[in-house]
Amino acid sequence: MALPIAIIGAGLAGISAARALIARGHAVTIFEKGRGPGGRLATRRIEAEGRRLQFDHGAQYLRAESAEFAAALTEAGTAPWPDAQRRVGVPSMSAVPRALLGDIPCVASRHVGQITGQPGAWMLRHWDARQVRPGKPLPDTTPEEAGPFAAVLLTMPATQAREVLGQHAPVLHEALTAIRYAPCWTVMAAFNAPLALPDTLRPEVHAIGWAARDSAKPGRDAGQENWVIQAGPAWTRAHLELPAEDIAAPLLAALAGFSAAPLPVPFMAMAHRWRYSLLEAPLGAPCLWDATTRIGYASDGCIGGRAEAAWQSGAALAAQVLA
Repeated sequence: MALPIAIIGAGLAGISAARALIARGHAVTIFEKGRGPGGRLATRRIEAEGRRLQFDHGAQYLRAESAEFAAALTEAGTAPWPDAQRRVGVPSMSAVPRALLGDIPCVASRHVGQITGQPGAWMLRHWDARQVRPGKPLPDTTPEEAGPFAAVLLTMPATQAREVLGQHAPVLHEALTAIRYAPCWTVMAAFNAPLALPDTLRPEVHAIGWAARDSAKPGRDAGQENWVIQAGPAWTRAHLELPAEDIAAPLLAALAGFSAAPLPVPFMAMAHRWRYSLLEAPLGAPCLWDATTRIGYASDGCIGGRAEAAWQSGAALAAQVLA
């Protein structure tokens, strides 16, 4: 019998679980707080000085070790960059989750803040995501409700999942405390001239954890000079609560230290803070599933800090639901 199932989060784990459940005839609805699917497979589009710019400011590339994930990356139209072992979305990283989501129902820009009801008849209370601020109480406006759902699968970072769970599924709630992420400040900068730098940099023990000429990726505008600079965990933690406008200058100065010529002033620079970026402590299990409450959890935090791990975790959770 087809059952209505809610998935919270349209990243790779949520999409993978949805595809597996739909293939077995279940009715799935995904709720996503962003404007579209992808989670950390994100692309920011910006207009500056009359130009349309884009930056892959989340995950920089994907690797496939399994035939299943390799097939998914082929289906999504990815291309090798900066070498044969790594792949990127074309014309953006956000194109990957959009392709894999297909026509699966996805309610975007909605923040699911509470689960109510009972096992087999769960309701989701959700707000306009633009009204919700991280770490702040839920808005006092009346939320919308969706349901009932026979099962609810959470696929966001563990800290956020625990907030949504509340008092439901206490064993799952406690298990999620094992997962820990490091934060990451990311700077997006556009220049009028090419920088005297290689396309990618990954310094050892440095303020910068990764930097890349984003416009050098396949399918991008090669006439632009767009850079993504991602700080390392230690630097990010030391500067975590600084205003975003104070982040670009020190990271650009750090990038200049690798350049064979003085760095020109960018005509656009802005920062984005990822509070949950690099996995530091995984759960050590493919997923979590409470058969009594019919609530489950999947993410890269279950297995390891790779996009493929998120995909595999979602598939593993779907298998538990279907068992």
